[in-house]
Amino acid sequence: MPAANSMRTELFDFALPEDCIALRPAVPRDAARLLVVRPRGEPALEDRTVRDLPALLRPGDAVVVNDTKVIAASLKGRRIGRGDHEPAIAATLTRRLDGSRWHALVKPAKRLAVGDVVRFGDEGKVCFLGQLDATVEAKGEGGEVTFAFAFHGPVLDQALAERGDVPLPPYIAGRRPVDAQDLTDYQTMFAREDGSVAAPTAGLHFTDALVEDLRARGVAVHRVTLHVGPGTFLPVKADDTSGHRMHAEWGNVSAATAAALNSARGAGGRIVAVGSTALRLLESAATEDGTLTAFSGETALFITPGYRFRVADVMLTNFHLPRSTLFMLVCAFCGLEVMQRAYAHAIETGYRFYSYGDACLLFRAS
Repeated sequence: MPAANSMRTELFDFALPEDCIALRPAVPRDAARLLVVRPRGEPALEDRTVRDLPALLRPGDAVVVNDTKVIAASLKGRRIGRGDHEPAIAATLTRRLDGSRWHALVKPAKRLAVGDVVRFGDEGKVCFLGQLDATVEAKGEGGEVTFAFAFHGPVLDQALAERGDVPLPPYIAGRRPVDAQDLTDYQTMFAREDGSVAAPTAGLHFTDALVEDLRARGVAVHRVTLHVGPGTFLPVKADDTSGHRMHAEWGNVSAATAAALNSARGAGGRIVAVGSTALRLLESAATEDGTLTAFSGETALFITPGYRFRVADVMLTNFHLPRSTLFMLVCAFCGLEVMQRAYAHAIETGYRFYSYGDACLLFRAS
């Protein structure tokens, strides 16, 4: 889907000191800092914590979280069966096609041809299943391949879980190795539907106590599912937003959830999207007048300034990469100048950025 408005990508650039990037989450999760951003009114910027979220919302508001679950999608193996040389292959699974076939991104892609077999190892891991082989069924651009695995269904799932690692974002994985703590840290409390290669990170801030306080405040919590793909990490390389292509991601909004959210809005409640994934899915499931309908399928919605929001009134989200589609989305939600000021304040006052970082609560510009 094309951008809602054509803009120069450089408008969404900013300098971020490396020491602003969080390598571990806050403990407890809801102790993270929360920058409240209001396009109008006083104060425009307010420093709070995530624990304050119930007090910042109103009875009748509806919070929408993404219940996708991050899979152990990062695999290491070697090409076999083509001479004595067996080059190392790194693969990140990106989308399941059926019981035994996956799309993946591989490095180095030049080492693989259609028909090659990659054997994914078990170095340093306890594996109860035999060797895991995958045949390259097709090759695309940018390191994309289609793997046909020797195992199928739940057996394949177990083999992947035994051998795979959590695919931490490159800005974390490039500075420290993945460890056992990440298996729980990089999963939200709502996670139940397998399929993401990245966490819906705004949901990482929630705890049982926070959800209980929201419900006590009269704020309902609803679930939708959007499986996050690797495109979430990619900066926009095109000079203009119109030249960027979003990766499609699969999502689902049930008829019951759509009806409950429509009812909340009809009663004067606000829809509070937790993260860009929940927001993009809700906007994809809405009709022109803002009515939510059941939705199951792929979305490649690219939101930039000029987009007319139909559903989301408030957004809880983390601090995002320069020149990213996520920063463009929050600029569309609150205004480019507002978010530039907010991010400058966050950097100056020591907020922690990206997946394991702090959060902001955005109230949509009219």
